[in-house]
Amino acid sequence: MPNRLAGATSPYLLQHADNPVDWWEWSDEAFEEAARRDVPVLLSVGYAACHWCHVMAHESFEDRATAEQINSGFVAVKVDREERPDIDAVYMGATQAMTGQGGWPMTCFLTPAGEPFHCGTYYPTPQFRRLLAAVTETWRDDAARVRSGAGQIAARLADNATAVLPPAGIDADALEEAVRTLTGEFDPVHGGFGGAPKFPPSMILEFLLRHHERTGSADALRTVEVTAGRMARGGLYDQLAGGFARYSVDDRWVVPHFEKMLYDNALLLRAYAHLARVPGPQQPLARRVAEETAAFLLRDLRTPEGGFASALDADTDGVEGLTYAWTPAQLAEVLGGDAGWAAELLVVTASGTFEHGSSTLQLPVDADDLARWDRVRAALLAARNRRPQPARDDKVVTAWNGMAVLALAEAGAALGRPDWVAAVDATADLLLERHVVDGRVRRSSRDGVVGAAAGVLDDHALLALHQATGAATRLDQAVEILDLTLARFAADDPGSFFDTADDAEALLHRPREITDNATPSGAAALAGALLTASVLVDDPQRYREAAEEALRSAGTLARRFPRFAGHWLTVAEAAVRGPLQVAVVGPEPERAALVAHARAIAPGGTVVVAGDPDAPGVPLLAHRPLVGGASAAYVCRGFVCDRPVTTPEELTAVLGLHP
Repeated sequence: MPNRLAGATSPYLLQHADNPVDWWEWSDEAFEEAARRDVPVLLSVGYAACHWCHVMAHESFEDRATAEQINSGFVAVKVDREERPDIDAVYMGATQAMTGQGGWPMTCFLTPAGEPFHCGTYYPTPQFRRLLAAVTETWRDDAARVRSGAGQIAARLADNATAVLPPAGIDADALEEAVRTLTGEFDPVHGGFGGAPKFPPSMILEFLLRHHERTGSADALRTVEVTAGRMARGGLYDQLAGGFARYSVDDRWVVPHFEKMLYDNALLLRAYAHLARVPGPQQPLARRVAEETAAFLLRDLRTPEGGFASALDADTDGVEGLTYAWTPAQLAEVLGGDAGWAAELLVVTASGTFEHGSSTLQLPVDADDLARWDRVRAALLAARNRRPQPARDDKVVTAWNGMAVLALAEAGAALGRPDWVAAVDATADLLLERHVVDGRVRRSSRDGVVGAAAGVLDDHALLALHQATGAATRLDQAVEILDLTLARFAADDPGSFFDTADDAEALLHRPREITDNATPSGAAALAGALLTASVLVDDPQRYREAAEEALRSAGTLARRFPRFAGHWLTVAEAAVRGPLQVAVVGPEPERAALVAHARAIAPGGTVVVAGDPDAPGVPLLAHRPLVGGASAAYVCRGFVCDRPVTTPEELTAVLGLHP
């Protein structure tokens, strides 16, 4: 019989709806039930595409004996970390403080007041059952001491949450220093940073590309080219269907952790499309990967409502990588006489590069016979599509869909794919029409039905929806949300923001994170939106000052640990440069060539707006007349503009004047 999760909107919670565990969703009622029964709360946090979440579910939560032990001694609460990142942040802080590490599934034991007293991650069933027994016994025999200790832990966590780094500016010198640090930490052989597991540094790549465009730094470009090339040729990248997995379990990008996340692919699409505009040896590869990644997003993650699903699972039928790995015998079955050639090309070996003699597919060098490769690739993909497929987490997360809108709009403009730009128009409509309820942003929707969870800080940086199409109504909506964010999320420290609104559900403390991790921190995303708004609205100084204060709040982080400040550095590059603005005026058919050229060649972070002269609601077009009756482009940096130009060639020259 289904448990209380049967009515959830989260695919992750629905995966547990038939567990024998008597799960509750996060709610006041769950904690009231724990107080009534005088038992601890077992909090389990994960996400739908998480491999080890599935393992613990199969081993423990589907096991009746373990479930009976949980049900008798605890109130069990299940949380989707992607739907409730605020809850995840609070208790991940506790987990990291107690264990020195974190991850998912996250397993926390709480008092009925929500205060944590023991936290961990994945537990094999025997160890988990012993832990359950120990917690039950300790609570029964000495609950007062447990409550007292949990209260002290909660107080320390709240104190830690209020700590801020000293402010520091991120000027041109700081950006140079960050590049020196990053290039010093860079793996010159395999690309990327650090050892195994190795994560794709998408935001760092975008920062380094912008820095190269502004300064001509060869070191910055080399770091990007090596990293982008190695990732795209390894098993991290899907050589048959496009798209990147979450991370590599080794330091050479050979074996991925197989889930494919929307946010990774949106951020990486943006970086590869940007690299495809930079002359160099990696340009053809970057363009191919950008095109294939865009195709993956639009084909495999698109929802009927026009949004993008969150992820494809790491597992298929409970086996990690089942859909994606190959043996030489499987190649022979599909390809016949081409199997040996394909095995050498794709590094499918007799011993295997993955598990049980199977291999991930790599492409260390391009095929010497492209027609043959196209034929082989199509045959392998058709065969793979007949295999069992990973599940899809089809909830539509506001922040991640905003990233996808921006990536596809920028990539489409840069690579001459107006169909990509047109595709995200529906996404922008979905977010602004369904994810904004009574003027407040919600975190997610599924099947077109918006969820109850309030949006967190990164869900509010929605100016990308205006940048995708330039519609004035979207600018108005995005700025209204931006104003609400400044009012509801600001902390007392100048430039600092909480991740939840001042009227959001009260947790142990209001989470506040400035570090860029897998996605930009909410504060960094907001800083970028504020900077963009400063050149799009009638009152630019307010937003410019807010953006600069936000950047100062992260300056110490960016200087000391630039690997964890990639988006902050990206925004800072745009701020140092102006940001650059290109306003193209003229009737729509006549201005099209100038607009397309501006979006294709303008440096990263440039704000491009097009419309009729003095178009209402678009201040950047005010007082920008036609030139000799022809469409014209105005290039500005801050409040200083160059003379208008009327041809793509002149626009290239004018943009080249800006260092």
